[in-house]
Amino acid sequence: MTLTVSLCTYAVLNYINDERAQAYTERMSTALFHITAIAIARQDPESRALWVQDAEQLVGAPMRLVNALDFTPTRRERLRLEQGYAVARQGVDQRSQITIRVPLPGKSIYLVSEMDGFGERQARAAANFYLEDLANYPGQESVRLRTLAPFMGFPMVLKPAMDVPLDREQRLRLSQDEVVVTFQELSSSGRSSITVIAPSQSEPGKLLVIGPFDLFERLPMEWLVLAAILALLLITLGSYGVIHALEVKLLAVEATVKKLREGDLTARVTVTGADEIARLADTLNQMAGHTKRLLDSQRELTQAVSHELRTPLARLRFGMEMMAESPDPDDRLQQLDQLDEDIAQLNQLIDEILTYATLEQGTPRLDFEPVDMVALMVRIQRETEALRKPAQLITEAEPGLVADAVPRYIHRVIQNLVGNALRYADKTVKASVHKEGQWAVLTVEDDGPGIPEESRDRVFQPFTRLDDSRTRSTGGYGLGLSIVSRIVYWFGGTIRVDRSETLGGARFIMRWPMHQPRL
Repeated sequence: MTLTVSLCTYAVLNYINDERAQAYTERMSTALFHITAIAIARQDPESRALWVQDAEQLVGAPMRLVNALDFTPTRRERLRLEQGYAVARQGVDQRSQITIRVPLPGKSIYLVSEMDGFGERQARAAANFYLEDLANYPGQESVRLRTLAPFMGFPMVLKPAMDVPLDREQRLRLSQDEVVVTFQELSSSGRSSITVIAPSQSEPGKLLVIGPFDLFERLPMEWLVLAAILALLLITLGSYGVIHALEVKLLAVEATVKKLREGDLTARVTVTGADEIARLADTLNQMAGHTKRLLDSQRELTQAVSHELRTPLARLRFGMEMMAESPDPDDRLQQLDQLDEDIAQLNQLIDEILTYATLEQGTPRLDFEPVDMVALMVRIQRETEALRKPAQLITEAEPGLVADAVPRYIHRVIQNLVGNALRYADKTVKASVHKEGQWAVLTVEDDGPGIPEESRDRVFQPFTRLDDSRTRSTGGYGLGLSIVSRIVYWFGGTIRVDRSETLGGARFIMRWPMHQPRL
């Protein structure tokens, strides 16, 4: 990866180098060929070709006039040509093809040339072309220079000869109408610049000073390699910082896993951030919390089951002893009936324990299907009346109501809630189901003593009975509402308990989605 990044860095810097060369070539070629195109436009059509040949000798580059472009210009290139700027395109042998529009009214003529660089010869040619152009504006040379300034890309001014620092030889050459080119080495950057000085033909005593302008130098290969190495170093340092931070988090995760393996289920990972390790730590914390909850639940269930089994087993042992000691056959039959009741209650207890364990451990298989709630409430009414309870059950269902549920589980919920209400009701229990938006709502209420507000959350805990009664008259093992709570959870619903406004006793309200996902 680091090698790939280094190569990419080298490629990017090389691309930047090419873009710099392109921009420099277009800037310098515009300064030279813009004034050249103006000079061509001033020539008579008959002498235009001859003038171009002379300009070729002066510039040191081939030039030709064409009526149409031999390439399709981009939007940027078309805009530059329309505004009088040169367009440079990479040609063969590292030479650039230069194209500029000749400003002739009503005609599309382009000047095309090829150059491999901009140096002293081209600078002298540009000075001659600018001097020739300024000769057409006597007395307005400064105004003309300001007009040409956007196309030059470097300073160009007319100065009195005495204001220009020159040596004796350079002044002698200027007096002979020669163009003087001076070079200056910039020690701070190692780059070279050129200044072109030419005597003005229209204003004696003044000199046309062009520049200074830098000569283009590509970034050295050493710089590109050094940049790639620096990029590699920075990536290495940055990668170390990232990896070190991840390593610290992994060590924290490892330490927590070690504590969990040793049995400390309260251990948690303290990791901040939103990276993969932080998400892993959060998942580990959730898993540890879930595991602890399951183990605590299993421990509580084991303790409660052993306590609940002790009572019916004790009654069975006592009954068997009574049977063994009783000589009366009728008394033995009576004891046998009581033993049968104890076995039935023991079987019921085991059934509820298994149901609760199934709902508590893991994710049970839920085969949701549409359930006719009207028919279900009729079934609950019929089953309850068969028990001949002293309290009366009233059922209501919204006509045509169909809700997704697992039939045996939703039947168990209503059965447990109604059974719990009948156990504590004085005269009346009411069970109703209706639709609220996308939710089915089941309400079971009674006219009993109700449930104190501080105990309403506790009734859904396993083996909880608020009256602490374990007699056969009250019945139940404290698992009914716990089973209801787990079924509601797996249904994706909610259940709460408050006081009935109409009957005055406890009211259980269950809500669950009417439409469930299918397996």
